[in-house]
This record gives sequence, structure tokens and C-alpha cells, in this order.
Amino acid sequence: MSQQYQYAGFWIRMGASIIDAIIIMLVTIPIGLLLNEDYFTSTEFNWVDAFFQLLSAAFIVYCWVKFAGTPGKRLLKLKVLDAQTGHHLTLGQSILRYLGYIPATLIFCLGLLWVIWDPKKQGWHDKIANTVVVKEI
Repeated sequence: MSQQYQYAGFWIRMGASIIDAIIIMLVTIPIGLLLNEDYFTSTEFNWVDAFFQLLSAAFIVYCWVKFAGTPGKRLLKLKVLDAQTGHHLTLGQSILRYLGYIPATLIFCLGLLWVIWDPKKQGWHDKIANTVVVKEI
């Protein structure tokens, strides 16, 4: 990586994820209530839930490809880049990174916590897609 970046650690990445979750909830909750009056009380997974999952995934993947990060990451001056080239992610790489969250969260979120111990601060999803998260300095 260039000297203008440093690898982003666990806590700043967690902060970015919280910001992203708040932004997504500010959009999805009002729409969910309009589309399904039982949005908060239903215990069943329904079409509204599936729609929001797909919409959120598409938004996140788009942000990685177009802006090298989600709004939360960009607010905290973080970028998600290709580990080899330092360029923005490709669409395929972004989809692979998103799908990489599945194994990363299966065992007590060990794949997300991996950022704490890894020299390049990569989680399993980063390793799967060959990406790094860096902070602009």
C-alpha cells in the first residue's frame, strides 16, 4: 500500500459499519412500515425482508465499486481497495467480498474479529476477495 494509507483496524471499521446500519435503517424502516404493517411484530421472513436484504446488498456492492467504500467508511476516511493493485474493487470482487461475510460470521464472528490479529488488518471476507480496508492519512 502507498504511504498515504494505513491499514484500518477493527474499531474504526466497526464504527463505519454502525454508521452504515443507521443509514440503511433510516431508509428501510419507514418503507417497511408502509409496505407491511406487521413489519416490527412479524416473526416470519417475508418478501419485504428479502427485498431489503437484496437492496442493502446491492447498495453496499455498488458503493464498494463506485466509491471504494460505503457512506460510513467514506465519512471515516476509509477505503476498500484491491490488496494487490490498490485500485477500486471490481464488481466480481465486491460480490465475493459481500458473500465472504457468510463464513466470516458463522463461528462467533471470528472472521470479522480476525482483523484484530492480522498484519494487514484483513477479515476473512477481505482474504477471500483479496481486499484491504485502509485509512487515508
